[in-house]
Amino acid sequence: MLQNKKIVIIGGTTGIGLSAAKAFVRFGAGVILVGRNPESCRKAKDIVGQAGDVLIGDAMESLTSTKAIDLCISTFGGFDGLYHVAGGSGRRFGDGPLHELSVEGWNKTFELNLTSLMLSNQAAIRKFRELGMGGTILNMSSVLGFSPSPNYFVTHAYAAAKSAVIGFTKSIAAYYAFDNIRVNLLAPALVETPMSERASKDEIILNFVKTKQPLDGGRNGRPEDLDGAAVYFMSDGSRFTTGQTLYVDGGWEVSEGQYQNNAPV
Repeated sequence: MLQNKKIVIIGGTTGIGLSAAKAFVRFGAGVILVGRNPESCRKAKDIVGQAGDVLIGDAMESLTSTKAIDLCISTFGGFDGLYHVAGGSGRRFGDGPLHELSVEGWNKTFELNLTSLMLSNQAAIRKFRELGMGGTILNMSSVLGFSPSPNYFVTHAYAAAKSAVIGFTKSIAAYYAFDNIRVNLLAPALVETPMSERASKDEIILNFVKTKQPLDGGRNGRPEDLDGAAVYFMSDGSRFTTGQTLYVDGGWEVSEGQYQNNAPV
């Protein structure tokens, strides 16, 4: 499905991004991965081998995505798609419930999840228009952007940023459709990644997730659960699809979820 496609993955050296990279390579693509941690970048390079390369860089820096796209073109002779996975929790900066939320927590969370995405999308759009060949962008939101969980996942800046990603994606999808540029969105629920480690080790939260994400026996998502959707949006199979959000959430949005008696209120 991705034979000879040339794809850049921002946040591609761990978790969801790395799983997607392996799937893309398996389906015939060449990949350029961007990550911040030198050790994870080294391991990712070993995994993708001759089918890709890795750039150490911070997605929040304005030139990182441009450099990755240029590397994709110099390595593979073209650029067909961007998958933006990078983002993260702002808890350590002060994100939380509104009455406790700090200005630093708000700003850092938006930088991590919205500003970085804006920069990568901007770089991709500029290059697609320069090349005149169209292309595809896949962004990452979260179910928390439209389906809150007030007991266990109380990070209001994160929810706002992920909701903003939805509006941003639809807006640019509408504007650049005339350039044959497709822009779509994935919205996962709780997935086992380094970011979700806190929740994934909490037995109370895991019991809640069993009823909130009831598919496949009730469990956390795994990075590979998103691979099929990512391959579709990067492939020509999605050539007539833009501005769409696909919820890969194990049933989160349509399930009530059951709280235990000792759940916080």
